[in-house]
Amino acid sequence: MLEQSKLRSSTPPTEAEIIKDNILRHCIYEGNQMIPQMAASLGYSVPTVAKYVGELLAEGYFVECGKMDSQRGRKPVIYGVNPSACYFVGVDIARFAINLGLMNLTGEIISEATESDFCFENTPAVLDRVCHCIGEFLESSGVDMEKVTLVNINISGRVNSLTGESYSVFNFEENDEPLAAILSEKIGLPVRIENDSRAMTIGELSTGNARGYRNALFVNASWGLGLGIIVDGELYYGRHGYSGEIGHMNVYNNEIMCHCGKKGCLETEVSGNAIHRKLLERIRQGQASVLSSRVASTQPISTHDIVCAATHNEDPLCIELIEQTGAELGRQLANLINIFNPEAVIVGGVLALADEYFISPIRLAIRKYSLKLMCKDIEVLSSANPLKAGMIGACMVARQSIFPQKR
Repeated sequence: MLEQSKLRSSTPPTEAEIIKDNILRHCIYEGNQMIPQMAASLGYSVPTVAKYVGELLAEGYFVECGKMDSQRGRKPVIYGVNPSACYFVGVDIARFAINLGLMNLTGEIISEATESDFCFENTPAVLDRVCHCIGEFLESSGVDMEKVTLVNINISGRVNSLTGESYSVFNFEENDEPLAAILSEKIGLPVRIENDSRAMTIGELSTGNARGYRNALFVNASWGLGLGIIVDGELYYGRHGYSGEIGHMNVYNNEIMCHCGKKGCLETEVSGNAIHRKLLERIRQGQASVLSSRVASTQPISTHDIVCAATHNEDPLCIELIEQTGAELGRQLANLINIFNPEAVIVGGVLALADEYFISPIRLAIRKYSLKLMCKDIEVLSSANPLKAGMIGACMVARQSIFPQKR
């Protein structure tokens, strides 16, 4: 397969492989076309495109999609990408769920699943469980495993997606191999890893509410807090690929230890984890909530549970904590708006499901604390799909890793 050879071969591609790759990538993103249209767009001659389109047809990557109506002569054939030529798997590891998706070559999610009986821990056992879930998902999908080109797995923290190394989670001392290589051995397929917030940003940029914006900020407000930065229509990675760690800006003198090992991080006050901590403290101090009985019985409470308590049951305590968190997040985003001057801020993650309880305080704080010229026409939007954005983004990352989109 053309895609598999890209991953496994260390030799430079031939001119023929480059041309075929360009033709295939062009039709992946531009849709069905006739040979003269492809030739004009790509700058190749019609005979050259015709030759390689024929090879792509024979290899199963292209299919005939009908003929163009014509008043004279032979009707020209329209060619398009074969959706089932290959597949990409996206896996988003959240705090309380594993979300999995299978995408075909044309970018359609054809299968998805959620493992909800899950609580993330940074242990080898959880790593093995993730791999087991991926295996079960692929088996249930019924696709030919030989056609699965790449699996992209989203994880939190510092991730070097180029080397496949994780410096925050699943970084166990007994094995110094890159995490992507370890996962590939366990799953039996090529694996790429990506930071969860950056993958969500790519999904939002490709299919969500960040489309059309050249400069924007995407906030992943879930159990933790992450940021994706879009500059000139592209995701900004930074020098080593670790950009966007907004949750670990040192903001407070609160002596609360963050999971990163430092004190006073933004995430210690602005995150699902922080809301969870404050909720337990307030309930134990005697304040009432629809979640009080669960706290008393020591049942686990997720960020989604807190959001549902606020939005579905109008729980005053949960609403208060979510609104306070939104206001504080907006105050900190105002600083970033003064620096980056974006067109839009898109808020995703589980807390975005709280809708106006969370988004309205963010908007108000941005207007209050950012410069008027910077925020006068800025859009503050919720993610198009807060619960699935990570999975969709993971699939998009896998596909774009093989077929980068030229913007």
